[in-house]
Amino acid sequence: MRRTSSPRSWAVDANDGIIGTAGLLEGFAGAGAGDSVLMTAACAATIAGSLAVGGAKWAEDAAERDAETHIIDEERAQLAAAPDDELAELAAYWETKGLDPATAAAAAAQLSARDALAAQLEYEHGIVRPIPAWHPAWAGLSSSLAYVSGAIVPLVLTVSVPVGVEVWAIAIAVIASLVLTSVIAGRRSHISVRRLIVRTVLVGAATMLISYLVGALLL
Repeated sequence: MRRTSSPRSWAVDANDGIIGTAGLLEGFAGAGAGDSVLMTAACAATIAGSLAVGGAKWAEDAAERDAETHIIDEERAQLAAAPDDELAELAAYWETKGLDPATAAAAAAQLSARDALAAQLEYEHGIVRPIPAWHPAWAGLSSSLAYVSGAIVPLVLTVSVPVGVEVWAIAIAVIASLVLTSVIAGRRSHISVRRLIVRTVLVGAATMLISYLVGALLL
């Protein structure tokens, strides 16, 4: 099963929410927008962003499941039409893995006796656990919630911090949030935390700075 809800994928979607919402707010702040406009922009960015991210993830996983289902149906039909040919293909596969012909034939026969379709799917297509019907919807919902969990940081600051210090408060809080999500994702995914932090913070800082400057120039 796909690990859509892994810490790394959650961090990516949460960071999208943090950076996307903060960048929009910095752009409006650079243009001199007041509290009511910033609040409206923050809410709109959170809602639209979460729906877009969740919808895109659902569509991606649904398409992957459709393709996988088509492969499974084809393999099932091939097994029904020519089981001996499929068994020979499976034995040939085990020979390429180093087994002698007799052992490969025995292994293929045993695997096929247990579950011929599963054996064919695993060796020919790398499908060990087919994607369940509920997974695309769950993947989309998880991505959407992760995006909201990130976007809530600049959203809360827009409500609670005076407009005069919002720009700096949002920037500091966003960077701190990006560091936190990067640490969580890095440690759980066994990748370099330092590199992940540097990349993520650079993207976030650049997004906010450029958005602010564009807003100021367009004013």
